[in-house]
Amino acid sequence: MKKPIVALIYDFDGTLSPGNMQEFGFIQAVGKTKEEFWQMSDGIAVGQDASNVLSYMKLMFDEARRNGIRLRRESFREFGKDIELFPGVREWFALVNDYGKSRGVKVEHYINSSGLKEIIEGSPIAGEFKHIYAGTFIYGENGEAEWPGIAVDHTAKTQFIFKISKGIFSQHDTKKVNESKADDKKRIPFTHMLYFGDGETDIPCMKIVGMFGGNPIAVYDPANHKKKATAQKLKRQGRVSFITPAVYTEDSRTFKLVCAIIDKIAAEENLKSLASFR
Repeated sequence: MKKPIVALIYDFDGTLSPGNMQEFGFIQAVGKTKEEFWQMSDGIAVGQDASNVLSYMKLMFDEARRNGIRLRRESFREFGKDIELFPGVREWFALVNDYGKSRGVKVEHYINSSGLKEIIEGSPIAGEFKHIYAGTFIYGENGEAEWPGIAVDHTAKTQFIFKISKGIFSQHDTKKVNESKADDKKRIPFTHMLYFGDGETDIPCMKIVGMFGGNPIAVYDPANHKKKATAQKLKRQGRVSFITPAVYTEDSRTFKLVCAIIDKIAAEENLKSLASFR
């Protein structure tokens, strides 16, 4: 029998990192404070009645050009190198992988973010993910960004949950993801998913994962009372099954919670195999 796959799916900003990824290099490079940058971005979105994601992507493009910064893939990856991570994140993936292996399951990690794929690819943990679903730019013949390619807002993120389930590792695909497939033919059933998010933009994904028997988890910065209050609100509203501080060390509540869920999935798979005996 093939080992069952357990998918850990993470939002990025506020989930694995305490800030927005643009705040660890790019915003400083264009001479803005993070407050100034996001105020300008919100001004575009409100003034034009536009997408918040497309608004920040346009602002990045415009501010880079105004400051003589050439936005290439490698430029974004350079900005990703200094992203701050929550405690234990760097060691987290090996810990969970090893625990899953000890319980007879294969663990895979995914990013589902409204941020930029190119910045995440430059982060110290980029190599830990089976796939990164996030926003991207289109690049011209000279290698420079010239237009948004994919903008991922809170509802667009839901498509990637279905792609992960069906084993589709293409962001632009709109055909295979909509094809009907029996639950027992899906690469990863929803019941084998853990979705980690920190805020209201994660609600659609949390709702879908929970509705189909998966495990939506709200994490929060333990140093931020507002973030904890948001997580508690999500729990009260039934949007998530669990809340936990965004601490990923071996002795953390987060690790204990994930281990318990893996144990549950492994036990259910063992029961299925026993039930199929004739």
